[in-house]
Amino acid sequence: MRTPEPFRVDIPQADLDDLDHRLARTRWPDELPDAGWAYGVNREYLVDLVDYWRTGYDWRRHEARLNSFPQFTTTVDGQNLHFLHVRSPEPDATPLVITHGWPSTVYDFVDIIGPLTDPASYGGDPADAFHVVAPSVPGFGFSGPTRESGWGTNRIARAWDELMRGLGYPRYGAQGGDFGSIVSPALGRIAPDRVIGVHLNALVDAATTIDPGELEKLTEAERDVVRQQEAWWYEHSGYATQMSTRPQTLAYALNDSPAGQLAWNLEWLVDWDPTTSAKTPIDRDAILTNVSIFWLTGTAGSAARLYREAGGDGWGARPEPSPVPTGVVNFLGDGAIRGLAELANRITHWSEYDRGGHFAALQAPAELVTDIRAFFRALATR
Repeated sequence: MRTPEPFRVDIPQADLDDLDHRLARTRWPDELPDAGWAYGVNREYLVDLVDYWRTGYDWRRHEARLNSFPQFTTTVDGQNLHFLHVRSPEPDATPLVITHGWPSTVYDFVDIIGPLTDPASYGGDPADAFHVVAPSVPGFGFSGPTRESGWGTNRIARAWDELMRGLGYPRYGAQGGDFGSIVSPALGRIAPDRVIGVHLNALVDAATTIDPGELEKLTEAERDVVRQQEAWWYEHSGYATQMSTRPQTLAYALNDSPAGQLAWNLEWLVDWDPTTSAKTPIDRDAILTNVSIFWLTGTAGSAARLYREAGGDGWGARPEPSPVPTGVVNFLGDGAIRGLAELANRITHWSEYDRGGHFAALQAPAELVTDIRAFFRALATR
């Protein structure tokens, strides 16, 4: 690992002007009358969001917010790696590496870093403090693009372990959601003697069965949930199929049209249909900051490759059980089933919230912080 160097986001104005010009010249497709969201992202919603991106959204404000956190770049396993590293004022704080998913960036974490690192300033107990390391996933944003194949979830986990040891953290915790919910348990399997515990939200690989024999290990109620979720996934998995098979074909469109890239990322960032969902809507500035990072770094196609690379790690097969204590929190709309999660994880903590959504750091930051604290606090008392 190369010695980390300080980093600041500083996008040239010419790149922002180019983005504005491209958005102004968007060539809109037709849409069936009254289609709503049944065929994909709703045109009226997208037109309105693109107009706000051009006329109301302020990139410089969010760039400054990112720059309010200490950022660094290094090289791990030959790959450029960008990360936030925010040390707690509490000297005995627990080191914690947190991992985002797709189509997220480290911007997802701007509302939870303060409470995690300095709980006393947010009405919490100083004993719950963390030193937070938040890397950009290789291929995403300021860690992209990847320059060679093979950057799947296991290789990312090995890079995280090297990063944490290089930062002087021989023992640490891990947290993640979406793809982070795959990377973080992999980190526990790779370095069980160094990872003290793994906390997960949006645990994506415990929502459906891998083989029919797994159904027999579940309760009847859990089997019913699996069947419902498998039917739902069949209707909504087109984006994942494309990225896990032919991501390069998609990359040309994503890298050429910011409106097209926004529409593609909205497949998840709207948390499906915002007009009918009971889940907490994601702030549109957060949506546009994530999308802008991909656009301004030219990494939408590189990020899409993660789906294909993850297949090389056996994504779709149940991993070996992890020996590391693992906590799972389900927010509204998350589909993790405890019986499936226990097939590959040593579950010591399970909680459910009736609000939030798939992107908990953006949709329920206070509840996510509370759950992370509770999980690691319990580990400390064992």
